[in-house]
Amino acid sequence: MGFFPPLTHDQGRNYWLVVRAELEAGTRLLIAAFTENRLVGSGQLALATRPNGSHRAEVEKLFVTTALRGKGVGRLLMAALHEAAIERGRYLVLLNTRHGSRAERFYKELGYREVGPIPGWSLGPAGERYDHVILYQDLS
Repeated sequence: MGFFPPLTHDQGRNYWLVVRAELEAGTRLLIAAFTENRLVGSGQLALATRPNGSHRAEVEKLFVTTALRGKGVGRLLMAALHEAAIERGRYLVLLNTRHGSRAERFYKELGYREVGPIPGWSLGPAGERYDHVILYQDLS
């Protein structure tokens, strides 16, 4: 999810300070799923801030705990993110994920369409390159 293990306390803190500022500014939403008071999943919606992007949002950092994958938690999180986007006048939703991954299949099952792959979009801890794919969905 963008971090290399081990994630240090300072790296985590710095990330969440940036997220907190965006949450407070209203340019980012954070939705979480809990079961029995335990966090089991989460997703973020970044709202475009420029006037020509006031109809757009981007899904980021969606995760579901491994034990509950395939049980509908991800679908519920995505439905909540879509609802939040629509409530804010955002009907074009974008995201990117590793090309060829289970996540890519998941998003396409939800109706996301492929824009195309980007070779070497992200790097692994040993410098290995991973292709990603940009996907979108028009919720209007």
